Amino acid sequence: MTEVPSKFSPGAGPERGKAPDFQLRLASDAATLRAAQRLRYRVFVEELGGDGPLVDHAARREIDRFDDHCDHLILIDRALPGKEADQVVGVYRLLRECGAARAGQFYSEDEYDLGALRASGRRLAELGRSCVDARYRGGEALFQLWQGLAGYVEEHGIDVLFGVASFHGTDTAALAEPLSLLHHRHLAPPELRARARVHEPMDLIAEGAIDRRAAMVRMPPLIKAYLRLGGHVGDGAFIDHAFNTVDVFLVMDTARLCASRRALYAGPRG
Repeated sequence: MTEVPSKFSPGAGPERGKAPDFQLRLASDAATLRAAQRLRYRVFVEELGGDGPLVDHAARREIDRFDDHCDHLILIDRALPGKEADQVVGVYRLLRECGAARAGQFYSEDEYDLGALRASGRRLAELGRSCVDARYRGGEALFQLWQGLAGYVEEHGIDVLFGVASFHGTDTAALAEPLSLLHHRHLAPPELRARARVHEPMDLIAEGAIDRRAAMVRMPPLIKAYLRLGGHVGDGAFIDHAFNTVDVFLVMDTARLCASRRALYAGPRG
């Protein structure tokens, strides 16, 4: 996958007054994969309190058995000092059907029944382990990752993207507003609707009683990004005690993502 140029001025980086110099590509060696796993450790283990049987606390790497079967989209800031492995500031993990066949399943099949998606006959790819270094949140980093994701989708002819996204904490009652908004207004069509294997209802508040403003305040940025691109959610939430999260299933027709990418790069007409 080639580097994706930026159409926009990137703004300030982590060092005051210094703009980032972004490069986006797939991890191609063990060093950059380890760097991606270290970033995941900082976010999922240190920030969010996650854990797992393969997490390497001594080396500060968040690892699981699917890593060897995935592509890892990494965002590098070449303005940072040190080696390239010290410059990884964003990560997206991508699992296509060929990789899932080698792994024996998609990652999210531990949490959700994907029968409807598998029966759709469309080319599938699973997204996971998306994270951005805390210093780069709220800026262009997530935009860069989404642009790279759109390029990956076009390159591999992927029709449907899906994966789980998380709310911090495991109390669904505390998340009643955003979960109910997702269920009532963004439920996937039946042919793309995965169902949680240990089903936690999301319709906790009647649609007419939802405070949409309060719900969107509680909504993680990644989920908001999916919704803006026409994404939908599956049936039911799943509580992931190992990662201390409430997970929801997100699914999206890639035509929306690719159209958005083409519009951004085409620029204004006239």
